[in-house]
Amino acid sequence: MLRNEGKKLKKVIVCSPIYEYFNVTDLKAQNMNEIADREKTQQQFNVLKSTIAQSGCEVFDVPELPNHPNSIFTRDVALSTPQGYIRLRMGLMARRGEEDWISDVLETLGEPCIGEITNPGTVEGGDIIVAGSVAFVGQSTRTNAEGVRQVSNILRKMNYQVRVAQVKDFSLHLGGMMSAIGPERILCCRKTFPNDYFNGYDTVEIDCNGPSHGNVICLDENKVIANSAENMETIKKLENNGVTVHAIDLSEFRKGAGGPTCLILPVERE
Repeated sequence: MLRNEGKKLKKVIVCSPIYEYFNVTDLKAQNMNEIADREKTQQQFNVLKSTIAQSGCEVFDVPELPNHPNSIFTRDVALSTPQGYIRLRMGLMARRGEEDWISDVLETLGEPCIGEITNPGTVEGGDIIVAGSVAFVGQSTRTNAEGVRQVSNILRKMNYQVRVAQVKDFSLHLGGMMSAIGPERILCCRKTFPNDYFNGYDTVEIDCNGPSHGNVICLDENKVIANSAENMETIKKLENNGVTVHAIDLSEFRKGAGGPTCLILPVERE
């Protein structure tokens, strides 16, 4: 069950980069910046997995989907909720097909499908952050207006209050601009959201000078993983605000345009 991204992480799905992540013939089609170094990528991912597991979280590592280099970014393909998962529809054409793959994985874990995004709607999981009674939703180049309408209807039926914001040009997903770091606490980019967007939440505000400066994995209340390769200012700000930060070099995943949360699909939190 997952109702609040700021609570203790109990179960996640990850996808170790073995072959497909490096088998890229068209960087633009895959929305990647450059091809990552295989050995360094795998070392970084193993540190990430180990850190998550050591926090007490159960980690399910699934094989990459053939011919889908982006399948290591499991976050985007589905959204877990207290009632089951919502099957999303990828905004990046090259990622279409990952929906069937991750649905099979979730159903093997006993997670029922409770809704899906259908054509012409597109929604990627990096554009949705649930935090208690509120679901923060981003409209972006990957999550279109029809997708926002569809996923909002599903979430409202589950008694979420849906708050929608436009994702700024510097970020691919809403998750690059904000992350839950506790049940009622949010890390967010300064001056990029409507004034009332975070009403009811304590915020730690940062200046966003990159696409994923607001992107951290919440392991538990005020305990996070951050990318030390690009987020030292964010790390210092979090630590100064009482947050324990596991700083991990995830530079090889920025080459694929991903941040820390992109690499995990949370299935269960306390």
